[in-house]
Amino acid sequence: MKTLLIILLTATLAKAQAPFDWNSETIHCGNLVYGENKTAICFAEKFLTDAATETGLRIAPKFRSIFLSKEEVFTTPFCIFTGQGDFKLSGTERANLKRYLENGGFILASPGCSDSAWNKAFTREIQLALPSYGLKQIPMSHELFSTVNKITTITVKGRTATLQGISINGRLALVYSAEGLNDASNAQGCCCCGGAEISQSREINVNSVAYSLLH
Repeated sequence: MKTLLIILLTATLAKAQAPFDWNSETIHCGNLVYGENKTAICFAEKFLTDAATETGLRIAPKFRSIFLSKEEVFTTPFCIFTGQGDFKLSGTERANLKRYLENGGFILASPGCSDSAWNKAFTREIQLALPSYGLKQIPMSHELFSTVNKITTITVKGRTATLQGISINGRLALVYSAEGLNDASNAQGCCCCGGAEISQSREINVNSVAYSLLH
């Protein structure tokens, strides 16, 4: 499985065209900066190293801060979109978000500490930026849950949970958890602050990186 994955990922990289710059040997993943300089407060980067180990690809172990309002967002295939509190995207940010996802970009989104204000703002902004698409539950039979790690169930504090996503032309382009995918236990100096967090967040995040590069 791992050998096949490496071959497929390498072939995908060789064929990939704009808007991404694949000339660099290292794949950089973005941490979106949006609204009035909102960005991730606590999102573990460990899954980036794990994904590199599992796939054999040179994935940078640290996020690169990427402004959603700037053209730099189109230089990376994968971004996390997270934070806390209410926010509002600018017209440029909404346009870039739509263009990014429609042209091969992938976003992994969840609030910090299960923040309800962030969740409300996120679902509102997604609807405004991508009115032709809607967040839908991702079935456990989806390829996302077997790309690297085999995930058969998603749990939050002992109860079963689900993920939502947006698919564009048959490709899953965005994965969203209202509970949390921050993997706070692997983030230095961070905690879940009483919020609910998916127990399988690290495995889901590794799979998401691999899936984003395969598609």
